[in-house]
Formats: sequence, C-alpha cells, structure tokens
Amino acid sequence: MRGVAAVMHVATVIRGDEPKDQSLVIRPALEGTERVLRFANEAGVKRFIMTSSIATVGYGHGQTSGRRVYNETHFTNLDNMKWKWAYCIGKTKAEQMAWAFAREHGIALTTIHPGAIIGPAVDQDASISIGMVTGLLNGRVAALPSNGFSIIDVRDVAALHVAALEHPETAGERYLATSDYTPFPQVADILRHAYPDWNITVKRVPDWIIKLVASFGGPARQIINDIGNEKVFDGAKGEALLGRKFIGARESILATAEAAIRLGLATKPVN
Repeated sequence: MRGVAAVMHVATVIRGDEPKDQSLVIRPALEGTERVLRFANEAGVKRFIMTSSIATVGYGHGQTSGRRVYNETHFTNLDNMKWKWAYCIGKTKAEQMAWAFAREHGIALTTIHPGAIIGPAVDQDASISIGMVTGLLNGRVAALPSNGFSIIDVRDVAALHVAALEHPETAGERYLATSDYTPFPQVADILRHAYPDWNITVKRVPDWIIKLVASFGGPARQIINDIGNEKVFDGAKGEALLGRKFIGARESILATAEAAIRLGLATKPVN
C-alpha cells in the first residue's frame, strides 16, 4: 500500500445459506476489514471508502409491521434483534470497528450502504444477489415470499464509490445506495411481462410458514426480519452526490435478466 492515496474496501463474505457456524462469515468480515485498515494506516493512507450495507442501518429498531423509512442516521442495533443472521452481524460489527479505527487514527472514512445489488453481470462469476432474478427465470424458486428489498443497480453502486472518492466532503459520511423498494412478487411480475413464454414463479409462501421455518435456522433466517413489514431506505443523499436519480428497479431487473440469459446463468425450463 505504500504510495497509495486511497483504499476502497469492497469485499466481504456473503452466502446464500445461513451457516450453522456464523463465524465463517463474521470472522472474515471483521478480521478482513481490520487488516486492510491496519495496513493502510501503517502505509500512511488517510482516505478510506468502505462498502457497508443496509444490513447495518435498518434492523433492531423494533419494526415488526407496517412501513418505515430509514436513512443514514439509523444504525442497526444488534442487541435489540430477536433474529440475527451472520451477514448482518459481520457487516454491522465491521462498520462499527471501521468508524472507531478511523477516529483513532485520523482516517477520512466514507461508507456506502447498498441494498440488494443487481444489474448487468459481466461474466458467469456473478454475485448471489442475481439469484433473486435467475431463480425466478430458471424456475428454481418454488414459491415467493411477500417481502421485498430496496434494490440498487451495480452501476450506481460503482458510481457512488467513485463519487465518494472524488468529493473530499464525503469523508465522515454514510451513503445509502438504494432505489425502489420492490416486493418479490413485483419482481416476478416484471419478469413475467418481459418473458411471457418463460415459466416465472407465481405461487406465494404465507408469512407464517416462513416464520416457522426461520425459527429452526437456515436461509429463511436471512429474511425473517423483513417479513410482515416494509423497510424503505431513502437514497436521496446518494442521489444528490451523483447529481441524478438512481437507476429504477424495473430497469435493473430487466438488465439482470438479459445478462443472465446471455451468459447462460438462466436457461428456459423445458416443460
């Protein structure tokens, strides 16, 4: 890192399942972030941009029903969460540690907080977030949960990181990278209209079944906190930094589908 002016730390462990041993996700998130910060500081780097998550913003606030809007002033309260999942714990503790380290060592830190990142994949080594679209196209999703996510296009996530680097006044700030809140059934509807000859999932899973399954652990634990309520993340601050609106969910969903089909990540099921 010697001679480097700034560092972007954009990596963490993210899995489609919920490991029984949560340290498989939490430990690399914490130790990886600390290691990058430590070596950057030892090399004299004083500008640091970190990819965080909405997972560090909108949880542990007691919301169990209804609609609530979150912004950059909200911090996830792990101590107030009944259902914790490894990714949320790892990202939240890593961000807390990063802010403490930055204050202690005089590092100008900016954190970017994406929602569900989708958009045009560039190769087959795509993130698991794209599975939100490819699973519906491939017919692997047997039924849809009712909950949704604040979607963000990968192109906007990248642009926001660059904008943060180019604007020194973003130091010490958090930025949500979040566009439209989109329920899973709406994602399916968008794909169904665009690909009417594909067997897009229609069936829905009742909320009570997801809650019951989540009580035993497993992947349902990752969405249980979003069942029965609508968490909306206000991306206005990030849009102001870019000087434009974020790409809308529909455009991102269709761009994801087009890339997935082109790259062979989604194939039309044979009836």
